[in-house]
Order: sequence, then C-alpha cells, then structure tokens
Amino acid sequence: MNVRIALLEGVEAGIAESEVLRLALLHAVAELGGLGGAVHLRGPMSALRLVASMGLSPGDARSWEIVDQEGAEAPALAVRQGRRAWVPQLHVSNGDTPRAQWSGTGLAAVPLMGVDRPRGALTVITNGAQPTSEQWEFMCAVAAWAQERTRVAPPPAGRLREVPGGSISGDLRAVQVGTWDWNMRTGELLWDDAAMIVYGANPDNFVPRVESWMKIVHPDDLPSTLAAVEKTIRDKTVFEAEYRVRRPDGHYGWTQTRARLVLDEDGQPYRMIGRAWESNESPAARNALSRVLRHMRDGFLAVDHDWKIVFTNLEAERTLGYPDEELFGRVLWDLPHIQHVRGLEASCRKAAEEGTPAEFDVEGPNGRSFRLRMLPVPDGITIYATDVTRQRKEEAARVEAQQAAVERATRTTELTAALSKATTSQDVIDAVAERVLPAFAGDGLLMHIVEDGRLHTIGARGVSKGVLGSVDGRALMERDPISEAITTGSPVFVNSAQEYRVRYPQMADLAEATGMNAAIYLPLTTSGHTFGVCVLTFEQSDIALSGEESTLLTAISALVAHALERARLYEAEHTRSHELQRSLLPKDLPRLAECTTAARYLPAGQGMEVGGDWYDVIALSAGRVAFVIGDVMGHGLSEAATMGRLRTAVRTLADLELPPDEIMSHLNEAIGELGDDYYATCLYALYDSTDGRCSIVSAGHPPPAVVRPDGSVHFLDTVSDPPLGAADPPFRTTELTIPEESLLVFYTDGLVESSRRPIDQGLAELARLLSTTSQRDLDWLSDDLVAGLLPSDQPTADDSALLIARVHALAADRIASWSLPNEPQAAGQARGHVQTQLAEWGLEELTMTTELLASELVGNVVRYAKGPMRLRLLRGKELICEVSDGSLTMPRIRHASDTDEGGRGLQLVAALSQRWGTRYTVAGKWIWTAQPLGSSGVADVVEFDEDSIPPL
Repeated sequence: MNVRIALLEGVEAGIAESEVLRLALLHAVAELGGLGGAVHLRGPMSALRLVASMGLSPGDARSWEIVDQEGAEAPALAVRQGRRAWVPQLHVSNGDTPRAQWSGTGLAAVPLMGVDRPRGALTVITNGAQPTSEQWEFMCAVAAWAQERTRVAPPPAGRLREVPGGSISGDLRAVQVGTWDWNMRTGELLWDDAAMIVYGANPDNFVPRVESWMKIVHPDDLPSTLAAVEKTIRDKTVFEAEYRVRRPDGHYGWTQTRARLVLDEDGQPYRMIGRAWESNESPAARNALSRVLRHMRDGFLAVDHDWKIVFTNLEAERTLGYPDEELFGRVLWDLPHIQHVRGLEASCRKAAEEGTPAEFDVEGPNGRSFRLRMLPVPDGITIYATDVTRQRKEEAARVEAQQAAVERATRTTELTAALSKATTSQDVIDAVAERVLPAFAGDGLLMHIVEDGRLHTIGARGVSKGVLGSVDGRALMERDPISEAITTGSPVFVNSAQEYRVRYPQMADLAEATGMNAAIYLPLTTSGHTFGVCVLTFEQSDIALSGEESTLLTAISALVAHALERARLYEAEHTRSHELQRSLLPKDLPRLAECTTAARYLPAGQGMEVGGDWYDVIALSAGRVAFVIGDVMGHGLSEAATMGRLRTAVRTLADLELPPDEIMSHLNEAIGELGDDYYATCLYALYDSTDGRCSIVSAGHPPPAVVRPDGSVHFLDTVSDPPLGAADPPFRTTELTIPEESLLVFYTDGLVESSRRPIDQGLAELARLLSTTSQRDLDWLSDDLVAGLLPSDQPTADDSALLIARVHALAADRIASWSLPNEPQAAGQARGHVQTQLAEWGLEELTMTTELLASELVGNVVRYAKGPMRLRLLRGKELICEVSDGSLTMPRIRHASDTDEGGRGLQLVAALSQRWGTRYTVAGKWIWTAQPLGSSGVADVVEFDEDSIPPL
C-alpha cells in the first residue's frame, strides 16, 4: 500500500483534474483486487454525476451516469453521511436488471471531500468480501490525495482556432447567445430556442431537468464546472465557466456560460439565470490579434455604423463598468459612463461625419482623464482610449511645486511659532506634520527616539499601525539610514526604493512594508548629542531638493530637536508630578457597613501643572465614618505635596477621635506653618450610623449636595468659615440628620466652575444631573456626572475631585444601651445586661469575653472617673462594647509591677479585644472595644493569652 501511495505522491503537479480522478480510481481498484470502480461528483440538486469509471460495460456505465444522492447506493451513502460505505450486492434473479451481473459482489465507497462538505465519492466493486481495515485506510488515503491534487489542478482550457478573413462585427453577430433559467429548489431547467442550439438539444425530447445538462458535459470538464457552481452558490457570486458539451453527432464542442443568482426574501439563492454561447463559433474574435487587443493597456472598442458595440477589450470593460457580454449590441451613447462625459457624443459624431482620424481629450468618470483616438474602418469606427490621468497629475504637480516654494517660507515661520509654544511631544509632531510635510510634499512622518540602541516611535502621521508595530522597538543595524544619520549628524536622502535596497539591503523588507519610494532622515541634535531622527516619507520616487531646500531642512531639524527636547523634559516632570499626586490619593476606598462610596479625580487639561485636590473616607469607632474633601490653592509639586501633608494630618487627627472643629483648627495651624502663601479649602463631615446625625465643618469649601431617597436634591446650608491659612479658629459646626440611604455628594470647585461657566450655573447643572441620572450604581453615577460637567472635548484649567457616599443606618435592633449607677454594683449590672443581650443576638460565644470587657470598663469609671455612666452594645460587622462617663481623663495603659494592686485593667481590655480606644464628647468621653464577627454575623472568638497579663 505504501508503495502505491508513494507512486501517487510522485506524480507531477499540474495534471488535469480528470486525470487525477482516473489515477486515484486505478490504484484503488488494483489495491483491493476489485472488479471495477467509478468516481461520482456532486451536481446541482440531489444528483451524483459519473466522471470516471473502470471495468464497467457501456450499459453499466450508462446506468450509473446519474445516481440519486438520496438513494441507497454506496456512492450516495458515502456522500450523504460523509464517511465510508459498504453495500453488498445480493443475488438478483432477473438477468435483465442493469446491474444483475454484479450479484455476489460488494460496493465499497469513500467520500471525496470539498471545501465544507463531501463533493463526491470513489467506489470500488469488490468480489464480495468487505475491505479490510488496511484496505479502507488505503482508500481514504487515495481520496485525500485526490482531494489535494484536484484543489491545485488547472482548469480545462478552451480550444482556439484561427480562421482567416471576416470582420469583427460579422463574426460577433454570428454568435448564438442562448439564455437558461435553473430553479435550484425544484431542479427544473429551462432553455430558450437559442440555448437548445448552443447545447445541441432537440426540443421535442428535451427533459427540462438539470440532470439533462449534466449528461452532456464532457467528463473531463465536469469536476471544475460543478466546483464553479458550488462556489457560486456558497459565495453568492457570478458563475462563469467554459466547458465541452456533447453534440447530437457525438463530438464535443466548447461552450461558454455566465450567470447570476436570484435571492429570496431571506437572502438565500433559489434561481440561477444565465447566458450560453459557442466559444468556437467566432474564431476571428479569438485569434492572436484579438488577444493583443483584448489585453492591451489602452482601452479599445469597436462600434458599427449604428454606434452599437461589437467588440471591447478588458480595459474598456473596466472603464465602462460592464463585461463584454453585457456591452455587446448596446448603443454606445446609452451607457451611463458615456452619458456623463460632456461633449463626447457631439465630438465623436462630428469626427465620424468627416471620415478622418480624430484625436481629442475628455474627462472621464472618477476623475480620470483620457485621450481618445477615433479611426474610421469599413464596417464602423474603432476608438482607442489612453488614460492620461497620471500625466495630468504630473503636470499639476509641477505647478504645485512652484507654488509650494512660495509657501515654504511662510510655513517655516509658522513652524517656528508653533514649536515655541509646544509643551508636549504630540504638539511638536503636530506642528511638523501640519507645516513641514505639506511644504515638501511629504506623505508620511515618523518621529523616533533612540535609547539603548533601539528605536522608540513617539509619534507618526500617514503610517499604518502595522508598520508602526514593526518599527517601534527595533534594534539599530550596522547598515541603517537612521544609524547613518545619528553617526554623521547630517540628513540622509534616499531617492528611490531601488536605492534603498542597494544601500541598506537588510532594511529592504521594512521599506517595502511602509510603501515609501523615497525618504529623508533628519537627525535631532541638541548640545552636540543626537537623540533621535525625524523621518519624512514620500510615495513618489526621485525627490529633487534644491540646495536651498536641503539647507532649510537642516535648519528645521535643529528647531524640531530643541522643541522636542523641551517637550520631553516637560512631559517627564509632568508625569512624575501626576504620579506623585495620585500616590497621595487613596488607592481604594474602604468598604464599610456605614456607607457605600465612589470617587473620581480628574487632573487639569494638557499643559497645566498638577493641582492639590484630594478626598478621603476614614472609618471611625462605633459605626461612625468621616468624609473629607479639600483643595490646595494653586498648581505645582509644592501644592501636591501640601495636599499629601493635609491628608496625612487629617487621618492622624481623625484616629484620635477629635471633634470635627478641633480637627479643622489643627489643620489650620499646620498649613499656617508652611508660610503665608499657602491656602486650602476643606470640608470634614462626620456621619454616625447609629442615629443618622452628621456634623460638618467647612473651611471655605463648596457645600455638599444631598440626594434624598425620594430623588429630591438640595445643597446643605452649612456655615462656611474662611479657607485654611486665612481662618481664625474656632470653626463652626453644622449639625443635621441625614435620612437613611441618602446620597452625600462632595466635590471641589473645578467640577462646577470654569472660565466658561460660573459656579452658580455649575451647581444648577450638578443638581439637574443628580435628579435625572440613575443612582443605583455609584460608579456609573460618578462617570455620568464627570461626563456631563467636564466633557472630554472641553479641557479645563483646574483639577477636580468628586466623592459620593450612600449612607446606611444601623438598625435599632442592633443597638442596646443602659444607664448605670456610679457604684461598685454597676459592674455586676453591666455583666447581666451583656449576658441577656448577647443571648438575644445569638452571640453566646462572646458572652464571657464581653462581660470581662464591660466589667473592666465600668470598674475603671467607678474607680477613676465620674458619672453619669452608660453602657452600649452595637452589633455590626464588629461587636462594639463601650462605656461613657463624665470625665475628660485620658485612660492609659501602664506596666504594673509584681507588687502593684492595680494597673492591669486596660492590659486585659487590649488583650481581649481586637481594637479599643477613646473618643471625647462635649460632656465627657467614651471608651470602646471592638470584637470581630464572621461574615454571617457569628462571633469569631479571640484566643486569650493569659500569660500576657502580669500576675496579681
């Protein structure tokens, strides 16, 4: 088997498809020791057409000429199921049956695969025994070989015969053109009288089915023709084919056909309508001279005395927009492309009347220009059309070059002004693209920076992304125009693609990929150091620059280099400033039970320094959270650093549980120590989820907006003191109650105020957006507010900060509070309250620890402080146990000696709780402890290390 496969693989490529199928069948029959075999290909509808056979009598071959694809024959099964098929031929008693002589044999078939489905089957008639697995494997291998070879097989070529004499129009008029209509769903095929003549059919006994056409096509031409039909249906394209058909006298003649599909309402083909004509009935139109005319570069057409088209070449067909079969017989002046050419018909008719050759220029479609030459001939007129569009463009280019020289000086002056204002690399690239490229008729621009022997493209114009990807990051080569420009410090001119290949052979592929035919490489040098190259590319070859232009380009490269170096330094500083500023802002907002938050920070527009806007969310004890937002006045690194100091100070002061007005006073002192030129606005809001109260202190900051659950929006009427650095403490506090699930919207003035919009108008727009925008997702709401107030196409001169919080309340059934007497018995009462409440909450695991904590806190109050005293338990993500008293004394942990009777209470509190602390009120203080709860609200028991407490 391997020997036969090797023989097939050794067959030279390029043999006809019919020969490929015959070889495949020959080796399959021989290997299986078969009695014969056949190859069928799928035709239109459900028919398989016999295209090759071996060992079959003429009668058997005729009976197998058309096989129903839906039948039970082995070829039909293989095609329909897409796998091998075995059908034994049982004994048939009727000897007159077409295949009676096959009794006792078997049919083994394997599919021949096409693009996306089987296109036929190879069948072997065996002596009755089913093929072995090795034989099946061989048949599949042969089918695969045939599939690959038929894919690259050349199509059959039509015969060309030369018959001397005759005119073009006379030969073309003699061609019979028939039309046909094939219903692809029913298989019905209709031919008109001319088609009957073309296909040599007798109308009296013609069966209007597509199988009738398949039977008359030459077997060698049928595979490629059926493949063309299938491709047309699959790709919904035009069907074109040339093949031989059997005439009534038995000989074969060449026929051409062209057809189009008709689609149904769903866009699926259901009919094919076409024309057919005998291709060997007009020899003069296919002789050598005709072929030359057919493929000549100029357009050529011939018309008769009635201006009807009798011949066109390919260029004329492309220009007129129709194939030759649609142009033949049409009046020249009826064509749309001809009607749009002003004055053409009058000029042609005048030349025809004079009977002498004529030549004139016309403007054709799509902006093309033609020079027409008309030559009268005995049976009509021939017209030559030469496309002179390129010559016209070259003439126009010469005129434009002269005008460009005048404009160059103006552009250079404008370039100098633009580069002096450039603050970024993109500004420099834009200036060069807008003022240098047009001045020198360039088509593309590449700006490269060289670092560590590699190119880094920082900008481009007129260059595809694919080219940028291959250029950016590549290493410099020894023979490289960029290396040459950097080494010599002088411009490098490459005038053609051929010159590029000769001078830089390693770069030839890259040059072809860019599509450039010429280029200029300008070194970018400052202070004696060349750090990059500016490349101008040209689609036109042989760029001719005068000495003045070369000198001008050298001067321009120096201007560009200095501007780009300044821009890069600015961008580096700008990037570092923004990185510093963003590092000083919160990376992520805390996820708290008391609120849901979202925030946005937007730096100022391009060309502006960093600002000092900032925000923060600080979790505090006992279900409280602080919202902070501020704006350091001015822009620059010092302002960003001041913002970082203020944010750190706020967090430190907030952790000390100081009241909002005291925190603001400390901030005022901190910014005053920086100098007289430092000012900042700031707003500090302290929200308590246990009672919904919010305490707000503002130092010159815009008031926050509140969006109630019913959707109403209003701005808080807070008491605003002067900005930090100009204020005179104390600061005033605004107390109010915020409804549960309300939104608190904090912002800086950059969000609502600009040179184009006063702050009142900005606040009104903010209120409108808050009342009309969905508030379910705070991130979406933040993006909508930013997009509505700060459109991307309107850069601002100030940075902006936005902080949105949806406040949540701690449910009443999660809060328990009791008054306690300032007596020693209070500790016992506290333990009783704790035990009862934790049992109600299902937190019995924490009872013992919490009793100890409450007992120690109450004992400290009784011993060292004064009343009134209260005990409070809060159940949230943590279990908070806190005790209040009327004393301002700061509790402190101290290290007790072995002989001390006290001093171990707070050590015990610190060991038993996860966190603990003190916060002060107007009337005294609260000492609180926190114990963790699991995600489901179940207590996480803290392991108590009794060795951490000194012995009594």
